Amino acid sequence: MKSKLSPSITALCLFFSVISTTAFATRSSSSPDWPQWRGPDRSGVSKETGLLKQWPKEGPKLLWQVNDIGDGYSTPVVVGTRIYLMSNRGMDNEFVQALSTQDGKVIWTTRVGKVGNPDQNPNYPKARSTPTVDGKLIYALSSDGDLACLEAKSGKIQWQKNIRKEFAGQPGEWAYAESPLVDGDMVIVTPGGPEATLVALNKKTGALIWKSLVPGNEPAGYASAIVVQAGGRRQYVQLLTKGLVGVDAKTGQVLWRYAEVAKGPAQYWTPIARGDYVYGGALGIGGGLVQLKADATGVTANQVYFIRGLPNGIGGGVVIGDHIYGTEVGQKLVAAEFTTGKVKWQADNFGWGSVASADGHLYLHLVNGDMALVEATPEAFRQKGKFTPPAQPKHSLSGDFGEGAFAYPVIANGRLYIRDLGTLWSYDIKE
Repeated sequence: MKSKLSPSITALCLFFSVISTTAFATRSSSSPDWPQWRGPDRSGVSKETGLLKQWPKEGPKLLWQVNDIGDGYSTPVVVGTRIYLMSNRGMDNEFVQALSTQDGKVIWTTRVGKVGNPDQNPNYPKARSTPTVDGKLIYALSSDGDLACLEAKSGKIQWQKNIRKEFAGQPGEWAYAESPLVDGDMVIVTPGGPEATLVALNKKTGALIWKSLVPGNEPAGYASAIVVQAGGRRQYVQLLTKGLVGVDAKTGQVLWRYAEVAKGPAQYWTPIARGDYVYGGALGIGGGLVQLKADATGVTANQVYFIRGLPNGIGGGVVIGDHIYGTEVGQKLVAAEFTTGKVKWQADNFGWGSVASADGHLYLHLVNGDMALVEATPEAFRQKGKFTPPAQPKHSLSGDFGEGAFAYPVIANGRLYIRDLGTLWSYDIKE
């Protein structure tokens, strides 16, 4: 069945790097920091506790707001007393910056490249990748393909290369949106195109370790890779324009692919992994689950289900206990059994939102700019608070191709961080 998505829905989805979940964390998953895309282990889930179970009508206490961090959709990351994110000013200056968690003031700013594909259509040329913090270093990918390793303390570039030029990289219409994955001594990125679908580089030098070419000459999608241990193999799983793929972590050998979740108009959903199972969302259609099993040739991905209406929306999903939670194109928040796809409840007219989770609750940053707190339970929809952050930025586009609040929420060290274009808010959410 063909999707009946409007052009506005298609445009809205393209800013998430999606993609991007049982990954090995750059720091311990018990850490209250949020050091990379979708948190400590790329699952969107924090192990932080002692947080508010109900928000006041006006929302939790606002600690500070800054309005001049630069343009973009990049989600911030938080390590210790510093916030790191990517932004741009104009089309020639895309940069990484460090801010203080105390007041949001800039500590350092380092340019890494220019904005990629500035003539994209619909026109959303902005920084969109989330940096990855690994100890004393930061890894960041510009929308034009400039991959940089920076010193976290000073912002000084340690090494840099352009994956579009070096590997004949081919991003999609909306340029690169991926957040680099650090795993052991390697950093993994997705150039896409005819020479290297994925590459593994030495994280200290940037030297090439392996290239993986997935058949089909696929451009990079708008997602980020995760680490999965399943089917007897350690592998990197990524969503490309023609489906989910898994490649061997040691060699880059292509192990399996699953095309069903690429049937939506854009491929941005960060895969979610639990044991031998991997879930992907097809925008505007539904969600699919595969089980990975070892076979004589490597690993096979056997479909468990593909069901219309399961979480597939702009802001990804999270798995809490045995259930998956996320929004879908029909403006619904959905809770379903992860291994069966059976829907437990859905909240109609909830809206689209980017989701994260901590302390038994869902934190949802809706595309209209509102923040919502919902209990993560399969029993029933229980909203525990909703508010509108003050003095929100004006989005430049309107009509059929309207721009929204696309950045994911971040929970770190008892605080909630929300970004919308050039504005960043910090809230106290400790109980």
